[in-house]
Amino acid sequence: MPQPNAPRPNMSQPHYLKAGPFTVRMNSVIGRLARHGVSLLGSAELSVRGRKSGRMQRIPVNPHTYQGAQYLVSARGHSQWVRNMRVAGAGELRVGRKIRAFTATEIPDSEKLPILRAYLKRWGWEVNQYFQGVTAKSSDEEIIAAAPDHPVFLIRTDS
Repeated sequence: MPQPNAPRPNMSQPHYLKAGPFTVRMNSVIGRLARHGVSLLGSAELSVRGRKSGRMQRIPVNPHTYQGAQYLVSARGHSQWVRNMRVAGAGELRVGRKIRAFTATEIPDSEKLPILRAYLKRWGWEVNQYFQGVTAKSSDEEIIAAAPDHPVFLIRTDS
């Protein structure tokens, strides 16, 4: 039994919910579809240079448009693509032959509230389980409390 005042495991680690085998397979299928020109409800394949390998890493994402700007939100938390994006500062979104290069700027937690609320309204049916009970209908305080666990990047296309 843990000591009453002992620190909880991983308290110093950033929030990240690793994908299970089923999700990894589904992401592979969705990414392959996007690569071949089939976007499911606006999904695209993100390519970002690996911070250690230097090779392009690919994962399907749901680019989110809010007030005319486009964002990438990491529902699972501080994932590998997020860590790579912080180093690279740029990437590509692909649907079929259409490839859009972009630069990325991480949004501070203090500015995420309206973006996360709109994201949860649009994509909640798919991502609510990663927000640990926070939904589009949650209070401002609840969404603000969840903001540090969900990195958000403003993306600007180069073209």
